[in-house]
Amino acid sequence: MVILDTPNNAGEIFPPTYNWQATKTTVKERFAFMFNNEILADVHFIVGRGESQQKIPAHKFVLSVGSAVFDAMFNGTLATKVEDIELPDVEPAAFLSLLKFLYSDEVQIGPETVMTILYTAKKYVVPALEKACVDFLERNLCSENAFLLLTQARLFDEPQLADLCLDTIDKNTHEAFSADGFTDIDLSTLAAVLERDTLRIRESKLFQAIQRWSESECVRLQIPVTGENQRAALGEALPLVRFPLMTVEEFASGPAQSGILTDRETVQLFLYFTVNPKPSIGFLDSPRSCMSGKEMTVSRFTQIESRWGYNGACDRIGFSTDRNIFITGLGLYGSIHGPAEYDVQLQLIQTSSASILGMNQTTFLCDGTTMPFRVMFKNAIEIQSNISYIVSATLKGPDSHYGTKGQRRVTVDCPGGGKVTFQFSYAAGHNNGTSVEDGQIPEILFYT
Repeated sequence: MVILDTPNNAGEIFPPTYNWQATKTTVKERFAFMFNNEILADVHFIVGRGESQQKIPAHKFVLSVGSAVFDAMFNGTLATKVEDIELPDVEPAAFLSLLKFLYSDEVQIGPETVMTILYTAKKYVVPALEKACVDFLERNLCSENAFLLLTQARLFDEPQLADLCLDTIDKNTHEAFSADGFTDIDLSTLAAVLERDTLRIRESKLFQAIQRWSESECVRLQIPVTGENQRAALGEALPLVRFPLMTVEEFASGPAQSGILTDRETVQLFLYFTVNPKPSIGFLDSPRSCMSGKEMTVSRFTQIESRWGYNGACDRIGFSTDRNIFITGLGLYGSIHGPAEYDVQLQLIQTSSASILGMNQTTFLCDGTTMPFRVMFKNAIEIQSNISYIVSATLKGPDSHYGTKGQRRVTVDCPGGGKVTFQFSYAAGHNNGTSVEDGQIPEILFYT
């Protein structure tokens, strides 16, 4: 037998390893040694394209044992006879990870390679490696990458991963729609999310998000960013925005001025907000089920007085509920001197941790009556039952009305059945005098 010298990676000539089997005490060690090794190799793969292309040695027996696709390729009725098999659609790093798994059961997955490895594992029907990829993605799933991974899960037909992505988006809707990767998703994925009843976000914020997406889509299509082009880009997704769930103020300041809706749609929606009976419109008006039914209000006071002044301190009140709900805003008293404008900062705080769960800094107009005026958080905030929270409002404006004869315990009947009981408590610290008995913050607005 003639033994040919072979070059190593440095170009030096050396004889092939002799008696290497003696140093490997297990079958696993011997097969692992053969990974990406010319020793006994009987097939080569030309993997990738261009400068990244690699020639990778392999062993038909090992590949056939690990993959039905390779088994058919080498041993089926139409088995290939070529020694060099080209795989231009596979990344070299992903193919090497697949071979590493087939030779040694070792899983080598990272954030940069997981999707290409998943593609390769599915291409060659290696379910154990496919599962390892999905498990890796699930462990690293968060609101920041939920949309990106959802797109990939749909592309690779991974329903379990897709469901987990959707659940993450449901629970962290505002953060997921605000993530950088959101604007890179495809239209069908956007529509699949918008049709869900379980999103935890106000419809006005949802519209702002799809506006951002449509702007990015116009850039990708290399067309001007106009209302008409944005509408065309949104296609099937636009009717899935539930415009009737917005307040008239939210609709007027956003969608009505966007240029995305037609003049007819804008007029119809304004009529929907302002007249009865309401006209038929082409948009859903059923609430998302995470905030089922209609918006509800819990009122603390049984009597209204004047006057309540503001010196920069915040009005605060503590509360807890006997079931999970979504807080969307507060009702606040307005001026005793007629129509006026207030600057206000809202906060919702978990008492034990002092963490701020939601806030908004805005203005509101009042007409001088004793009725409370709605001021909303940026998005709905889920609170847990039997946990203590504080809502606060820091107002700048003229003296206002205030409530008296406050109730410590208030039960609200829900439209679809059931009840929510609020327990109000004194919020220690600088609270501008607001307490359970007297003060500001007469109402909390919420959904079940």
